[in-house]
Order: sequence, then C-alpha cells, then structure tokens
Amino acid sequence: MFMKRSVFVCALACAPWSAHAQTIEQKVDALQQEVERLKAEVARTRTEPAESATSVFGYGEFNYNRFRDDARTSRADLRRFVLGFGHRFDDRLSFNSELEIEHAIASADDHGEIEMEQAYLNYRFSDAVNVKGGLFLIPLGILNVTHEPPTYYGVERNDVETRIIPTTWRELGFGVHGLLAERFKYDAGVTTGFNAAKLDDPSVGIRNAHQEGQLADAKDLSIYGALNYQVPGLLAGGGVFTGDTGQNGQSNALLKGVAARLTLWDVHAKYSVAGWDLQALYAQGRLGDADRVNAVTSTAATPFAAPRALKGWYGQAAYHVYRKGDIDIAPFVRLERFEIRQQEDAAAGLLQDPKNLERVRTIGVNVWLHPQVVVKSDMQRYSEDHTRDRFNIGLGYMF
Repeated sequence: MFMKRSVFVCALACAPWSAHAQTIEQKVDALQQEVERLKAEVARTRTEPAESATSVFGYGEFNYNRFRDDARTSRADLRRFVLGFGHRFDDRLSFNSELEIEHAIASADDHGEIEMEQAYLNYRFSDAVNVKGGLFLIPLGILNVTHEPPTYYGVERNDVETRIIPTTWRELGFGVHGLLAERFKYDAGVTTGFNAAKLDDPSVGIRNAHQEGQLADAKDLSIYGALNYQVPGLLAGGGVFTGDTGQNGQSNALLKGVAARLTLWDVHAKYSVAGWDLQALYAQGRLGDADRVNAVTSTAATPFAAPRALKGWYGQAAYHVYRKGDIDIAPFVRLERFEIRQQEDAAAGLLQDPKNLERVRTIGVNVWLHPQVVVKSDMQRYSEDHTRDRFNIGLGYMF
C-alpha cells in the first residue's frame, strides 16, 4: 500500500515538469522552423548589386614619326585622348557619346582640338530594328566604325581610309539599323552632308568639306546605307553615301544653284584563319560640278581644291607569330593605292599633282601586351612623295 501511494504521489508531483518540458521543446521547434523560413525568404529575395546604368569607356594613342627627309620635322604627339560616356535609361532606350582631345592641347595658338565624335540616342525595338538620332559615325569602310588603336595594324591609320573615306567621319541625322538572320547587319538613314564651299586642299580629298555637326549647313541633306555579313572570323560588306554639297550657296552665295553632288561608296572584307589576319578595301567617289566649285573656291595656292573623282584600295596581311597569355605578336604588310583626280588646265600649266596619285607600302609589327593595349612599330614608303617616308612607333589602348 505504501509503494502505491509513493508512486501516486510522484506521478502527481512530476506531471507539471513533464508538461513544461514538452512546451519548451515545442517552442524550440517552432523557433527553428521560423529561422528556416526566414533564411528561405532571404535567399529568395536576395539579389546581386544592380549593374550601373551609366558606363565610361575610352581609347587613346601616342605616336612618334621620324621622317627620312631632314626637311620635315620628326614629331612625338599625343595624337588623341577619347572618353566615352553611355547611359541605359531602360532596356530599350540608351545614350552614347565620345569626347575627343587631339594633340594634347586645344587653344587658339595650338594645333589641338576638342570635339564631339559621337552623341546620339538609340531606341531598340528588337535586335532587327533600332532607331538612332544625333551625331553618329557613318558606316563606310572598316576604320571609320572601328578605329581604337588595338583594333587595327600600323601606327598611322591607312591613307585610303583617311583621304578617300574621311575617317573619323560623323554626321547629324537619323538612322535605322539592326541584325537580320543573326549574320547581316544593316544601317541606313538621312544625315547632314558636306559643304563644297569649305574645300581648300585636294591632297585630302573631300575631308575639309566635312561639317562635323558644327553649325552644319543643312539645306542639302544626304542619305547613306550599309550592309555587312559577319560571322566569327569573317566580315564582308559595303556602303554608300550620297548628297548635294552646294548647300544652295548658304556659305558662299556664288554656289547658289550649284548641286555639286557627292557620291562615295566602298566594299571591304576581313578574314582571320590559322593565325592569319587578311584585310582588303576598295573605295570610290565622285563630286559633280567640280569645275563650278573650283571657279568659286580656287586660290593661287590651291587652284583646283575640289577633286572631280577619287578612289583607292589597299590589301593587308598579318600573321600571329607568337601568342602566350595576353602577349600577342603579329608582323604585317600593307600595300595601298589612292588617286585624287583634279581638274586640269593645260593652257595655264595647271596639271594633276602626281603626289595625289600615290602608292604606299607599310611593313611593321603589332605587339599586344594585353588585348586592349598595343605597342606598334612600322616603316612607310611613298612612291611619289618621298618626303613622307618615315619610321613610326606608337602606343595605344582602349577600355
């Protein structure tokens, strides 16, 4: 009887502690479940830091030119320093710009310039359809669109794409561009054009008539179009630009009623295979009413400043002899031919300048220290104007 009472008393005494222990365990389990729920919620909602909508990029180059002719001055030059700013407003609307400083210093007493190379808005409807407006590059040739120093061979930009195609060439206007069938890139639009009243140096073709978006005379507009086929290792395409340049005499009343239509076109190709980089381009242009323009713009120093026709071609081959890590060494050779045909007056003794019918041979090497940093060296020989023969060294970068 005594043992039964003891067990009964113990059961009565321990019951509350047992119930309390079960309650604590339940609370611990509940807390653990809440912790796990919170961890899952944090993992679900946690995101990586948002990518900045604004980007900064740029490129630049330092060049040294040592001429064989002692009458010409050998020079070292901070050729260009470019900063670009882009902004993505949303998934469709973006802004792109490039500000360039040439020759280190820009002032009234120096040769340097500060200029906008690009400043335009782009709206993307799809990969196939984009609309842009503002100051943008004209898609002719290879170099005018892609001209960062690590992307091309040679210290100096080739003559054909600076004298025939006036790289770096930009206009104010509107364009439509996109990607078709994942391989074809098209670009077409309406822009400002050239101003024939500004022609003053036949050795550089129509370059000096370029208005660069600076208070551009726009009575006469131009149209352009380009189509390129691009797959890994291969680029092939061409483009055309055409428009009147007389501008209804806005800059020079004597050109009123003179159309002076300019048409410029090119075809080009790049091919990379088995260590080789091969590249070729042909460009041709014609300026209408060149005789009427010359009658207005000619001076004693430049009697026929407006060229009537211009054309040029080049072929280039490079081979990557060494690649290890970021280091890449590629010797190259390039052959160019350009012709800037001038009006002639045999009776007055004004004939074609042979220096504007030129062949250029360039042999050199590019050494990439990094895909975005390059050291270059080359020699150039001119068939007609031997005073331009020179040795060049350059350092370029992009980011």
